[in-house]
Amino acid sequence: MKIGVLVMSYGTPQSLEDVEAYYTHIRRGNKPSEEQLKELTDRYEAIVGGVFPLRENTDRQVSSLQETLNRHAQEAGVEFVCYQGLKHAAPFIEDGVDQMVQDGIQKAIGIVLAPHFSTMSVGTYIKRARAKAEEAGIDMQFVESYHLHPLLLEALAERVGAVLDQFQEAGALRDHVRVLFSAHSLPERILSMGDPYQEQLLETSKAVAEKAGVSQWQFTWQSAGRTHEPWLGPDILDTLQELKHEQVEDVLVAPIGFVSDHLEVLYDLDIEAKAIAKEMDMRLMRTPSLNSDPKYMETLADCVLTKWKQG
Repeated sequence: MKIGVLVMSYGTPQSLEDVEAYYTHIRRGNKPSEEQLKELTDRYEAIVGGVFPLRENTDRQVSSLQETLNRHAQEAGVEFVCYQGLKHAAPFIEDGVDQMVQDGIQKAIGIVLAPHFSTMSVGTYIKRARAKAEEAGIDMQFVESYHLHPLLLEALAERVGAVLDQFQEAGALRDHVRVLFSAHSLPERILSMGDPYQEQLLETSKAVAEKAGVSQWQFTWQSAGRTHEPWLGPDILDTLQELKHEQVEDVLVAPIGFVSDHLEVLYDLDIEAKAIAKEMDMRLMRTPSLNSDPKYMETLADCVLTKWKQG
C-alpha cells in the first residue's frame, strides 16, 4: 500500500527571472512596483549572486524524508511517497495533490516545513491542501505542529551549543553571550484571535535554552511585512539597539522559526542584522539552519508515522 506525504513549504523562486512571478503570487496577483521588485531582486542577488541553490534545500528535505520514512516503515508493509506542495511557487500545494491522484494515492498525510502553528501560516497551507484533497477524494490527515518534538529540540540545542563554543574559542565568556531566539513576525491581530504561534515559539525557546544550558536568552521577531497594520515586535534590529544599551557585546541568533536557508535567514540575519551589529561594535553569529539534518528528518518522519498510525 502506498501512503502519500504532502510536504508543504513557502517556496522560493528558481531563478532571478522568476522573482516577479513569485512576488506577484505573494501579493495575491498584484504585480509589485518597479521599486519593490528591484528591492527584492537585489536581496536575492546579494545572497545567491544570481545562482539559486535555495530550491535544492527543499528537494533534499523531501527526498531525505521519504528515505527516512521508508526505512522505518519496511516492516509495516507500506511505502511512503513524498510530494512537494509550495505556497507561492510551483509545484503548488494543489499540484502536489494532483500528482497524488495521478499516482493512485488514496490516503495521505500533510506536513509543513514549519514547526509552529498559526492560522495565518501553517493553517493556510492545510486549508488549501484539505480543500484539494477533498475535491480529489483523497483521505488526507495533517500534522499541525511539532515545536516540542524531542529530536527537534535536540538538534536546535546542539546548534546553540556549537556556536557558543565558537564564541568561547574567540575569547568570549560563554555566560555573557546573549542568545536571541527569532521567528518570522506576523500581524499583531493574531493575538486577539487566540492564535498559538507566539506561545509555541516561546515554549520552543525555553526548552532549547534549558537543553543547551543557556540562561541569558530572549525572544525577538524578524522579517515583518510592510503593510499598514502593526506586526508583532520587537524586531531584531530594535532588539540589537536595546542590547547595545545593556552593553552586550556578543549575540547569538537562533532562528528557531525557520528550518531552511531562506531569504529571511541569509539576508535579514546574515547581511542586514550583522551589518547593524557591526556598526555597534557587537559580534553576531547565528546557528546553522536545520535543512536536511538527520534529526530534523527523524522528527518529521516520526510525526508522519504517528499521524498515520492514528488513522
